[in-house]
Amino acid sequence: MNSFIHLFKTPGGHYFYDVNKNVILSLSEEQYKILEYYRKSDETDKCTSEFNAQAIESIKHLRDLGFLSEKRPKEMYHPLNDTILSHLNNKVSKITLQITKQCNLRCKYCIYSGDYENRVHSNEKMTLDTARKGIDFYIEHSKDNEKALLAFYGGEPLLEFEFIKNCVEYFEEKAEGKNIYFSLTTNATLLNEEIVEYFQKHSVHLLISLDGSSEIHNRNRVYRDDKGTFEKVLENLEMIKTKFPDFLSKNIAFNAVLDPQNEFSCVNNFFTDFELAKEASVMASQISNLYRKDTVKASKEYISEIEYEIFKIFLSELGYLDEKYTSKLLSKEYVERKVRYSRLQMRDELPDRIHHGGPCVAGVQRLFVDVDGNFYPCERVSESSPQMKIGNINDGFDVNKIKTLLNIGKLSENKCVDCWALMFCDLCAAAADDIDGLSTEKKVSKCSGVIDTADSMFKDICTLREFGAELGKEIYALDMIE
Repeated sequence: MNSFIHLFKTPGGHYFYDVNKNVILSLSEEQYKILEYYRKSDETDKCTSEFNAQAIESIKHLRDLGFLSEKRPKEMYHPLNDTILSHLNNKVSKITLQITKQCNLRCKYCIYSGDYENRVHSNEKMTLDTARKGIDFYIEHSKDNEKALLAFYGGEPLLEFEFIKNCVEYFEEKAEGKNIYFSLTTNATLLNEEIVEYFQKHSVHLLISLDGSSEIHNRNRVYRDDKGTFEKVLENLEMIKTKFPDFLSKNIAFNAVLDPQNEFSCVNNFFTDFELAKEASVMASQISNLYRKDTVKASKEYISEIEYEIFKIFLSELGYLDEKYTSKLLSKEYVERKVRYSRLQMRDELPDRIHHGGPCVAGVQRLFVDVDGNFYPCERVSESSPQMKIGNINDGFDVNKIKTLLNIGKLSENKCVDCWALMFCDLCAAAADDIDGLSTEKKVSKCSGVIDTADSMFKDICTLREFGAELGKEIYALDMIE
Protein backbone atom coordinates (compact mmCIF):
# COMPACT_ATOMS: atom_id res chain seq x y z
CA MET A 1 0.00 0.00 0.00
CA ASN A 2 2.93 2.29 0.60
CA SER A 3 4.82 1.37 -2.57
CA PHE A 4 6.91 4.27 -3.88
CA ILE A 5 5.17 4.54 -7.26
CA HIS A 6 3.13 6.91 -9.37
CA LEU A 7 0.08 5.58 -11.23
CA PHE A 8 -1.12 7.34 -14.38
CA LYS A 9 -3.21 6.73 -17.47
CA THR A 10 -3.18 7.89 -21.07
CA PRO A 11 -6.05 7.54 -23.57
CA GLY A 12 -4.28 4.42 -24.83
CA GLY A 13 -2.85 2.73 -21.77
CA HIS A 14 -2.29 2.25 -18.04
CA TYR A 15 1.10 2.71 -16.41
CA PHE A 16 3.06 3.14 -13.24
CA TYR A 17 6.40 4.72 -12.56
CA ASP A 18 8.45 2.77 -10.03
CA VAL A 19 10.60 5.34 -8.24
CA ASN A 20 13.02 2.81 -6.78
CA LYS A 21 13.58 1.08 -10.10
CA ASN A 22 13.35 4.38 -12.02
CA VAL A 23 11.35 2.80 -14.82
CA ILE A 24 7.86 3.05 -16.32
CA LEU A 25 5.88 -0.18 -16.66
CA SER A 26 2.77 -0.67 -18.75
CA LEU A 27 -0.20 -2.42 -17.12
CA SER A 28 -3.43 -4.05 -18.13
CA GLU A 29 -6.55 -2.26 -16.93
CA GLU A 30 -7.10 -4.98 -14.33
CA GLN A 31 -3.56 -4.72 -13.01
CA TYR A 32 -3.92 -0.95 -12.79
CA LYS A 33 -7.16 -1.28 -10.81
CA ILE A 34 -5.49 -3.65 -8.35
CA LEU A 35 -2.63 -1.22 -7.68
CA GLU A 36 -5.09 1.66 -7.44
CA TYR A 37 -7.17 -0.31 -4.97
CA TYR A 38 -4.17 -1.10 -2.80
CA ARG A 39 -3.20 2.58 -2.79
CA LYS A 40 -6.62 3.67 -1.60
CA SER A 41 -7.67 0.94 0.82
CA ASP A 42 -6.25 -0.82 3.85
CA GLU A 43 -8.66 -3.74 3.41
CA THR A 44 -6.27 -5.64 1.16
CA ASP A 45 -7.75 -9.06 1.87
CA LYS A 46 -10.81 -8.16 -0.24
CA CYS A 47 -8.68 -8.07 -3.40
CA THR A 48 -8.83 -11.82 -3.88
CA SER A 49 -12.59 -11.75 -4.31
CA GLU A 50 -12.88 -8.61 -6.41
CA PHE A 51 -10.12 -9.03 -9.00
CA ASN A 52 -8.89 -11.57 -11.49
CA ALA A 53 -6.62 -14.13 -9.79
CA GLN A 54 -4.10 -14.08 -12.62
CA ALA A 55 -3.79 -10.31 -12.43
CA ILE A 56 -3.26 -10.50 -8.67
CA GLU A 57 -0.53 -13.07 -9.14
CA SER A 58 1.22 -10.87 -11.69
CA ILE A 59 1.32 -8.02 -9.15
CA LYS A 60 2.71 -10.38 -6.51
CA HIS A 61 5.30 -11.51 -9.05
CA LEU A 62 6.39 -7.90 -9.47
CA ARG A 63 6.95 -7.67 -5.72
CA ASP A 64 9.03 -10.85 -5.87
CA LEU A 65 11.18 -9.24 -8.57
CA GLY A 66 11.85 -6.17 -6.43
CA PHE A 67 9.27 -3.79 -7.87
CA LEU A 68 6.68 -1.88 -5.82
CA SER A 69 9.19 -1.37 -3.02
CA GLU A 70 8.23 0.93 -0.17
CA LYS A 71 11.78 2.18 0.28
CA ARG A 72 12.32 5.94 0.46
CA PRO A 73 15.65 7.73 0.56
CA LYS A 74 16.74 8.78 4.03
CA GLU A 75 18.55 11.98 3.16
CA MET A 76 18.84 14.67 0.49
CA TYR A 77 22.56 14.71 -0.29
CA HIS A 78 23.99 15.67 -3.66
CA PRO A 79 26.25 12.98 -5.17
CA LEU A 80 28.89 15.56 -6.15
CA ASN A 81 29.08 17.08 -2.68
CA ASP A 82 32.20 15.15 -1.69
CA THR A 83 34.07 15.84 -4.94
CA ILE A 84 32.98 19.44 -5.42
CA LEU A 85 36.48 20.86 -4.91
CA SER A 86 37.86 18.88 -7.83
CA HIS A 87 35.12 20.20 -10.11
CA LEU A 88 35.53 23.79 -8.97
CA ASN A 89 39.30 23.64 -9.36
CA ASN A 90 39.43 21.98 -12.78
CA LYS A 91 36.09 21.78 -14.62
CA VAL A 92 34.43 25.22 -14.73
CA SER A 93 32.59 25.08 -18.05
CA LYS A 94 31.81 28.68 -18.91
CA ILE A 95 32.37 32.23 -17.71
CA THR A 96 29.86 35.03 -18.28
CA LEU A 97 30.99 38.63 -17.71
CA GLN A 98 28.45 41.27 -16.78
CA ILE A 99 30.34 44.06 -18.50
CA THR A 100 27.72 46.77 -17.93
CA LYS A 101 24.42 47.34 -16.14
CA GLN A 102 23.47 50.08 -18.59
CA CYS A 103 21.25 49.66 -21.64
CA ASN A 104 20.11 51.89 -24.48
CA LEU A 105 16.61 50.37 -24.26
CA ARG A 106 13.96 50.26 -21.56
CA CYS A 107 12.15 47.01 -22.31
CA LYS A 108 9.02 46.75 -20.21
CA TYR A 109 9.58 43.17 -19.04
CA CYS A 110 13.35 43.50 -18.49
CA ILE A 111 14.82 42.21 -15.23
CA TYR A 112 16.36 45.70 -14.86
CA SER A 113 12.99 47.42 -15.43
CA GLY A 114 12.13 47.96 -11.77
CA ASP A 115 9.50 45.22 -11.77
CA TYR A 116 11.99 42.82 -10.17
CA GLU A 117 13.39 42.73 -6.65
CA ASN A 118 16.97 42.04 -7.62
CA ARG A 119 18.08 44.50 -10.33
CA VAL A 120 17.69 48.02 -11.70
CA HIS A 121 19.48 49.92 -14.45
CA SER A 122 22.61 51.80 -13.40
CA ASN A 123 25.77 53.28 -14.91
CA GLU A 124 28.01 50.65 -13.33
CA LYS A 125 30.36 48.82 -15.64
CA MET A 126 33.22 46.36 -15.34
CA THR A 127 36.84 47.47 -15.43
CA LEU A 128 39.27 45.77 -17.77
CA ASP A 129 41.34 44.68 -14.78
CA THR A 130 38.31 42.91 -13.29
CA ALA A 131 37.54 41.21 -16.61
CA ARG A 132 41.11 39.97 -16.99
CA LYS A 133 41.18 38.66 -13.42
CA GLY A 134 37.90 36.85 -14.11
CA ILE A 135 39.28 35.31 -17.30
CA ASP A 136 42.51 34.30 -15.55
CA PHE A 137 40.49 32.66 -12.77
CA TYR A 138 38.38 30.77 -15.31
CA ILE A 139 41.39 29.52 -17.30
CA GLU A 140 43.05 28.34 -14.08
CA HIS A 141 39.88 26.50 -12.99
CA SER A 142 39.00 24.83 -16.31
CA LYS A 143 42.19 22.86 -16.93
CA ASP A 144 40.34 19.60 -17.60
CA ASN A 145 38.14 21.07 -20.34
CA GLU A 146 38.91 20.99 -24.04
CA LYS A 147 36.50 23.88 -24.64
CA ALA A 148 36.80 27.43 -23.37
CA LEU A 149 33.60 29.52 -23.37
CA LEU A 150 33.31 33.25 -22.72
CA ALA A 151 29.95 35.04 -22.78
CA PHE A 152 29.13 38.74 -22.49
CA TYR A 153 26.10 39.97 -20.58
CA GLY A 154 24.54 43.31 -19.75
CA GLY A 155 22.65 45.56 -19.81
CA GLU A 156 23.43 45.88 -23.47
CA PRO A 157 26.98 44.56 -24.03
CA LEU A 158 27.45 46.39 -27.33
CA LEU A 159 27.58 49.68 -25.44
CA GLU A 160 31.09 48.49 -24.54
CA PHE A 161 32.36 47.22 -27.90
CA GLU A 162 35.99 48.26 -27.35
CA PHE A 163 35.90 46.53 -23.98
CA ILE A 164 34.59 43.36 -25.65
CA LYS A 165 37.44 43.45 -28.17
CA ASN A 166 39.98 43.66 -25.37
CA CYS A 167 38.38 40.70 -23.60
CA VAL A 168 38.16 38.58 -26.77
CA GLU A 169 41.81 39.06 -27.61
CA TYR A 170 42.94 38.48 -24.02
CA PHE A 171 40.82 35.31 -23.83
CA GLU A 172 42.24 34.01 -27.12
CA GLU A 173 45.74 34.49 -25.76
CA LYS A 174 45.06 32.84 -22.40
CA ALA A 175 42.98 29.94 -23.77
CA GLU A 176 45.33 29.12 -26.63
CA GLY A 177 45.21 25.42 -27.47
CA LYS A 178 41.58 24.99 -26.44
CA ASN A 179 38.46 25.10 -28.62
CA ILE A 180 37.38 28.70 -28.03
CA TYR A 181 33.76 29.92 -28.13
CA PHE A 182 32.33 33.42 -27.65
CA SER A 183 28.68 34.37 -27.21
CA LEU A 184 26.81 37.59 -26.62
CA THR A 185 23.16 38.42 -25.97
CA THR A 186 22.09 41.67 -27.63
CA ASN A 187 19.08 43.77 -28.58
CA ALA A 188 20.80 44.24 -32.00
CA THR A 189 20.07 47.98 -32.25
CA LEU A 190 23.77 48.91 -32.05
CA LEU A 191 25.10 46.43 -34.61
CA ASN A 192 27.07 47.94 -37.49
CA GLU A 193 29.50 46.74 -40.15
CA GLU A 194 32.58 47.24 -37.99
CA ILE A 195 31.13 45.17 -35.15
CA VAL A 196 29.84 42.37 -37.37
CA GLU A 197 33.11 42.16 -39.28
CA TYR A 198 35.01 41.81 -36.00
CA PHE A 199 32.58 39.22 -34.65
CA GLN A 200 32.81 37.21 -37.85
CA LYS A 201 36.61 37.24 -37.69
CA HIS A 202 36.58 35.99 -34.08
CA SER A 203 33.57 33.64 -34.40
CA VAL A 204 31.42 35.44 -31.84
CA HIS A 205 27.90 33.99 -31.69
CA LEU A 206 24.97 36.35 -31.15
CA LEU A 207 21.64 35.67 -29.48
CA ILE A 208 19.38 38.43 -30.76
CA SER A 209 16.21 39.39 -28.92
CA LEU A 210 13.30 39.61 -31.36
CA ASP A 211 9.76 39.12 -30.11
CA GLY A 212 7.78 38.98 -33.35
CA SER A 213 6.17 41.42 -35.73
CA SER A 214 6.53 45.18 -35.44
CA GLU A 215 3.31 45.47 -33.42
CA ILE A 216 4.30 42.75 -30.95
CA HIS A 217 8.01 43.56 -30.67
CA ASN A 218 7.42 47.29 -30.19
CA ARG A 219 4.93 46.67 -27.41
CA ASN A 220 7.74 45.87 -24.99
CA ARG A 221 11.13 46.41 -26.62
CA VAL A 222 11.45 50.20 -26.69
CA TYR A 223 13.97 53.02 -26.41
CA ARG A 224 13.95 55.37 -23.44
CA ASP A 225 11.48 57.62 -25.25
CA ASP A 226 9.13 54.62 -25.65
CA LYS A 227 9.78 54.40 -29.39
CA GLY A 228 9.79 50.84 -30.73
CA THR A 229 13.02 49.16 -31.90
CA PHE A 230 11.71 46.67 -34.49
CA GLU A 231 12.58 48.78 -37.53
CA LYS A 232 16.18 49.33 -36.37
CA VAL A 233 16.69 45.63 -35.64
CA LEU A 234 15.39 44.68 -39.09
CA GLU A 235 17.56 47.32 -40.73
CA ASN A 236 20.66 45.84 -39.06
CA LEU A 237 19.67 42.29 -39.96
CA GLU A 238 19.23 43.27 -43.60
CA MET A 239 22.71 44.81 -43.52
CA ILE A 240 24.13 41.53 -42.18
CA LYS A 241 22.25 39.50 -44.77
CA THR A 242 23.63 41.68 -47.59
CA LYS A 243 27.25 42.01 -46.44
CA PHE A 244 27.82 39.06 -44.09
CA PRO A 245 25.44 36.28 -45.23
CA ASP A 246 27.56 33.49 -43.73
CA PHE A 247 27.54 35.22 -40.36
CA LEU A 248 23.74 35.42 -40.43
CA SER A 249 23.32 31.72 -41.12
CA LYS A 250 26.09 30.40 -38.85
CA ASN A 251 26.52 32.84 -35.96
CA ILE A 252 23.07 34.23 -35.18
CA ALA A 253 20.19 32.79 -33.18
CA PHE A 254 16.97 34.50 -32.15
CA ASN A 255 15.18 34.54 -28.82
CA ALA A 256 11.55 35.60 -28.59
CA VAL A 257 10.28 36.53 -25.14
CA LEU A 258 6.67 35.37 -25.03
CA ASP A 259 4.30 37.86 -23.47
CA PRO A 260 0.94 36.23 -22.55
CA GLN A 261 -0.79 39.48 -23.49
CA ASN A 262 -0.02 38.66 -27.13
CA GLU A 263 -1.61 35.91 -29.18
CA PHE A 264 0.93 33.13 -29.47
CA SER A 265 -0.27 32.34 -33.00
CA CYS A 266 0.77 35.82 -34.17
CA VAL A 267 4.30 35.41 -32.81
CA ASN A 268 4.49 31.89 -34.17
CA ASN A 269 3.33 32.91 -37.64
CA PHE A 270 5.88 35.71 -37.77
CA PHE A 271 8.80 33.34 -37.23
CA THR A 272 7.33 30.81 -39.65
CA ASP A 273 7.40 33.41 -42.45
CA PHE A 274 10.41 35.46 -41.33
CA GLU A 275 12.95 35.06 -44.13
CA LEU A 276 15.92 36.27 -42.10
CA ALA A 277 15.34 33.49 -39.57
CA LYS A 278 14.86 30.65 -42.06
CA GLU A 279 18.31 29.19 -41.50
CA ALA A 280 18.86 30.48 -37.96
CA SER A 281 18.04 28.83 -34.68
CA VAL A 282 14.93 30.27 -33.02
CA MET A 283 13.99 29.78 -29.39
CA ALA A 284 11.31 31.10 -27.09
CA SER A 285 11.38 32.03 -23.43
CA GLN A 286 8.67 33.19 -21.08
CA ILE A 287 8.75 36.46 -19.15
CA SER A 288 10.60 35.46 -16.00
CA ASN A 289 8.62 35.36 -12.76
CA LEU A 290 11.79 34.70 -10.76
CA TYR A 291 12.16 37.61 -8.30
CA ARG A 292 9.33 39.44 -10.06
CA LYS A 293 7.15 41.64 -7.83
CA ASP A 294 3.93 40.77 -9.69
CA THR A 295 3.53 37.34 -11.29
CA VAL A 296 2.80 37.32 -15.04
CA LYS A 297 -0.04 34.88 -15.64
CA ALA A 298 -1.15 33.31 -18.91
CA SER A 299 -4.79 32.90 -19.90
CA LYS A 300 -6.34 29.50 -20.64
CA GLU A 301 -6.61 30.50 -24.29
CA TYR A 302 -2.89 31.35 -24.47
CA ILE A 303 -1.93 28.04 -22.85
CA SER A 304 -4.25 26.16 -25.23
CA GLU A 305 -2.57 27.79 -28.22
CA ILE A 306 0.84 26.60 -27.06
CA GLU A 307 -0.41 23.10 -26.24
CA TYR A 308 -1.93 22.80 -29.72
CA GLU A 309 1.40 23.75 -31.33
CA ILE A 310 3.21 21.17 -29.19
CA PHE A 311 0.64 18.59 -30.30
CA LYS A 312 1.46 19.45 -33.93
CA ILE A 313 5.16 18.91 -33.22
CA PHE A 314 4.32 15.47 -31.86
CA LEU A 315 2.30 14.70 -35.01
CA SER A 316 5.26 15.75 -37.14
CA GLU A 317 7.69 13.54 -35.19
CA LEU A 318 5.30 10.63 -35.68
CA GLY A 319 5.13 11.24 -39.42
CA TYR A 320 1.55 12.53 -39.56
CA LEU A 321 2.33 16.18 -40.35
CA ASP A 322 4.93 17.93 -42.46
CA GLU A 323 7.54 19.71 -40.33
CA LYS A 324 6.93 22.97 -42.19
CA TYR A 325 3.61 23.29 -40.37
CA THR A 326 5.18 23.14 -36.92
CA SER A 327 6.41 25.88 -34.63
CA LYS A 328 10.11 26.75 -34.72
CA LEU A 329 9.66 28.51 -31.41
CA LEU A 330 8.65 25.32 -29.61
CA SER A 331 10.86 22.80 -31.37
CA LYS A 332 12.70 22.04 -28.12
CA GLU A 333 9.53 20.59 -26.58
CA TYR A 334 9.98 17.19 -28.22
CA VAL A 335 13.68 17.17 -27.35
CA GLU A 336 12.82 17.95 -23.74
CA ARG A 337 10.64 14.87 -23.55
CA LYS A 338 13.42 12.75 -25.03
CA VAL A 339 15.80 14.11 -22.41
CA ARG A 340 13.33 13.28 -19.64
CA TYR A 341 12.92 9.81 -21.06
CA SER A 342 16.68 9.31 -21.11
CA ARG A 343 16.68 9.66 -17.31
CA LEU A 344 14.69 6.44 -17.01
CA GLN A 345 17.53 4.00 -16.46
CA MET A 346 16.67 0.90 -14.45
CA ARG A 347 18.47 0.40 -11.14
CA ASP A 348 18.13 -1.97 -8.19
CA GLU A 349 16.71 0.58 -5.76
CA LEU A 350 17.02 4.15 -4.53
CA PRO A 351 20.16 4.86 -2.53
CA ASP A 352 19.75 6.07 1.05
CA ARG A 353 21.34 9.38 0.08
CA ILE A 354 20.11 11.10 -3.06
CA HIS A 355 19.23 14.57 -4.29
CA HIS A 356 16.32 15.74 -6.37
CA GLY A 357 16.95 17.14 -9.85
CA GLY A 358 17.23 20.88 -10.33
CA PRO A 359 20.36 22.39 -8.80
CA CYS A 360 23.35 22.89 -11.04
CA VAL A 361 26.83 22.59 -9.63
CA ALA A 362 27.09 26.27 -8.74
CA GLY A 363 30.19 27.83 -10.27
CA VAL A 364 30.90 24.81 -12.48
CA GLN A 365 28.15 24.70 -15.12
CA ARG A 366 28.44 28.44 -15.58
CA LEU A 367 30.24 31.11 -13.64
CA PHE A 368 28.61 34.53 -13.68
CA VAL A 369 30.87 37.47 -12.77
CA ASP A 370 29.17 40.78 -12.00
CA VAL A 371 30.64 44.21 -12.74
CA ASP A 372 32.43 44.22 -9.37
CA GLY A 373 33.99 40.79 -9.80
CA ASN A 374 31.60 38.86 -7.54
CA PHE A 375 30.72 35.27 -8.45
CA TYR A 376 27.18 33.90 -8.86
CA PRO A 377 25.86 30.53 -10.13
CA CYS A 378 24.32 32.13 -13.24
CA GLU A 379 22.87 35.37 -14.58
CA ARG A 380 19.33 34.47 -13.46
CA VAL A 381 19.90 34.61 -9.70
CA SER A 382 19.70 37.73 -7.59
CA GLU A 383 22.79 39.86 -7.12
CA SER A 384 21.06 41.29 -4.04
CA SER A 385 21.03 37.92 -2.26
CA PRO A 386 24.04 37.30 -0.01
CA GLN A 387 23.43 33.55 -0.22
CA MET A 388 23.79 33.62 -4.01
CA LYS A 389 27.20 35.29 -3.92
CA ILE A 390 29.56 32.31 -4.15
CA GLY A 391 32.92 34.11 -4.19
CA ASN A 392 34.87 36.76 -6.04
CA ILE A 393 37.89 37.21 -8.31
CA ASN A 394 40.25 37.96 -5.41
CA ASP A 395 39.25 35.33 -2.83
CA GLY A 396 38.02 32.56 -5.14
CA PHE A 397 35.06 30.28 -4.43
CA ASP A 398 33.11 30.17 -1.18
CA VAL A 399 32.84 26.36 -1.05
CA ASN A 400 30.48 26.27 1.93
CA LYS A 401 27.94 28.47 0.16
CA ILE A 402 28.26 26.37 -3.00
CA LYS A 403 27.56 23.19 -1.02
CA THR A 404 24.48 24.81 0.50
CA LEU A 405 23.12 25.67 -2.95
CA LEU A 406 24.06 22.22 -4.28
CA ASN A 407 22.15 20.51 -1.45
CA ILE A 408 19.11 22.78 -1.60
CA GLY A 409 16.92 19.69 -1.13
CA LYS A 410 17.89 19.79 2.55
CA LEU A 411 15.46 22.70 2.95
CA SER A 412 12.47 20.51 2.16
CA GLU A 413 13.96 17.10 2.91
CA ASN A 414 10.87 15.70 4.66
CA LYS A 415 8.75 16.34 1.58
CA CYS A 416 11.41 15.46 -0.99
CA VAL A 417 12.15 11.96 0.34
CA ASP A 418 8.49 11.06 -0.13
CA CYS A 419 7.97 12.73 -3.54
CA TRP A 420 7.65 10.39 -6.55
CA ALA A 421 8.82 13.19 -8.89
CA LEU A 422 12.12 13.86 -7.11
CA MET A 423 14.23 12.65 -10.05
CA PHE A 424 12.36 15.03 -12.37
CA CYS A 425 12.34 18.13 -10.17
CA ASP A 426 13.74 21.31 -11.73
CA LEU A 427 13.91 23.47 -8.60
CA CYS A 428 17.30 25.00 -7.88
CA ALA A 429 18.25 27.32 -5.02
CA ALA A 430 16.78 30.32 -6.88
CA ALA A 431 13.32 28.83 -6.27
CA ALA A 432 13.93 29.19 -2.53
CA ASP A 433 15.67 32.56 -2.62
CA ASP A 434 13.80 35.13 -0.56
CA ILE A 435 16.56 37.78 -0.93
CA ASP A 436 17.09 37.78 2.85
CA GLY A 437 17.64 34.02 2.98
CA LEU A 438 16.66 30.62 1.61
CA SER A 439 12.99 29.91 2.34
CA THR A 440 11.57 26.41 2.76
CA GLU A 441 8.06 27.79 2.35
CA LYS A 442 8.91 29.53 -0.92
CA LYS A 443 10.54 26.41 -2.35
CA VAL A 444 7.70 24.10 -1.28
CA SER A 445 5.12 26.45 -2.83
CA LYS A 446 6.49 25.46 -6.24
CA CYS A 447 6.31 21.69 -5.67
CA SER A 448 2.80 21.18 -7.07
CA GLY A 449 3.88 22.73 -10.37
CA VAL A 450 6.87 20.38 -10.56
CA ILE A 451 4.68 17.33 -9.88
CA ASP A 452 2.08 18.38 -12.47
CA THR A 453 4.81 18.92 -15.08
CA ALA A 454 6.40 15.51 -14.39
CA ASP A 455 3.01 13.78 -14.62
CA SER A 456 2.25 15.56 -17.91
CA MET A 457 5.68 14.63 -19.30
CA PHE A 458 5.15 10.95 -18.44
CA LYS A 459 1.78 10.96 -20.17
CA ASP A 460 3.27 12.62 -23.27
CA ILE A 461 6.16 10.13 -23.35
CA CYS A 462 3.90 7.11 -23.05
CA THR A 463 1.39 8.41 -25.60
CA LEU A 464 4.22 9.06 -28.07
CA ARG A 465 5.52 5.53 -27.53
CA GLU A 466 2.02 4.11 -28.10
CA PHE A 467 2.15 5.68 -31.55
CA GLY A 468 5.62 4.35 -32.32
CA ALA A 469 7.86 7.31 -31.46
CA GLU A 470 11.54 6.46 -31.21
CA LEU A 471 12.56 7.99 -27.92
CA GLY A 472 15.60 5.86 -27.27
CA LYS A 473 14.22 3.30 -24.78
CA GLU A 474 11.34 0.92 -24.40
CA ILE A 475 8.58 1.18 -21.82
CA TYR A 476 8.55 -2.17 -20.10
CA ALA A 477 5.53 -4.45 -20.15
CA LEU A 478 5.02 -6.83 -17.24
CA ASP A 479 5.85 -9.89 -19.31
CA MET A 480 9.27 -8.36 -20.11
CA ILE A 481 10.27 -8.12 -16.44
CA GLU A 482 12.02 -11.41 -15.60
